[in-house]
Amino acid sequence: MATAAAEVAGEKKDLFHVIHKVPAGDSPYVRAKHFQLVDKDPEASIVWFWKAINAGDRVDSALKDMAVVMKQQDRAEEAVEAVKSFRHLCSKQAQESLDNVLIDLYKKCGMINEQIELLKHKLRMIYMGEAFNGKTTKTARSHGKKFQVSIKQETTRILGNLGWAYMQQANYVAAEVVYLKAQEMEPDANKACNLALCLMKQRRYEEARDVLGDVRRGGLPGSDEPKTSKRAEDLLQEIESQSPSVPSGLPVVRLEQDVEEMVGRLDLLMSNWAPFRARRLPIFEEISTYRDQVAC
Repeated sequence: MATAAAEVAGEKKDLFHVIHKVPAGDSPYVRAKHFQLVDKDPEASIVWFWKAINAGDRVDSALKDMAVVMKQQDRAEEAVEAVKSFRHLCSKQAQESLDNVLIDLYKKCGMINEQIELLKHKLRMIYMGEAFNGKTTKTARSHGKKFQVSIKQETTRILGNLGWAYMQQANYVAAEVVYLKAQEMEPDANKACNLALCLMKQRRYEEARDVLGDVRRGGLPGSDEPKTSKRAEDLLQEIESQSPSVPSGLPVVRLEQDVEEMVGRLDLLMSNWAPFRARRLPIFEEISTYRDQVAC
């Protein structure tokens, strides 16, 4: 009887860990996860995540999880300092995900310059073949489900984030170039709306209308999503209320020169990323010279 009772108790304990998605055991990290997911006590979980880091207990996960909880508690700036100060204790395999955590924290804190630099760093890592631990795909997780992400998908995602960061700086020329490149690689309706907004900010309404037309016609992935399609319609209505002409004092040629200069800087940066062209990943061979399009 005692053995059977012990087995039942053990099964219930295992079921508890599965239901609440907490690891088994009684280490500092396990206690932190229990406070986070079971007791719903974020402050206590942060204390125990710190203890886990100091004790060397699952430091990779403890640092990432603690930063996420801190962000939820509006302690993003503190989380930034924690990640930057203790990431050296983490494994090489954890550094890429820590970069992703930092990018989210920078966005939360409004640290746009830091966000842009880190996004460029991630592009350099991809370009030099140092991302994904040298593989062409990686396993990602979202809402408890695992899925495969390709180098092309990751590059497009980073370019999209970089374009949005430039938009926050009102650097719409740079954002336009980045979004154009992202759309060349893997077009979607959401990035098309962002590209159209960049063009609208430069008073290039007809070009913006053409971009949004692709969304309206359902020609891009994500065009059928209600939120995206509504945004496209709202932007089109805004275009209708604006003058289609370029503002006086800012001729089209000046806009083209600015775009060309930005592309030139990106091309130079690209070449610096790959001093040994043999290491250049195939995906970056697809990068065309938008300068030629501007010159036409």
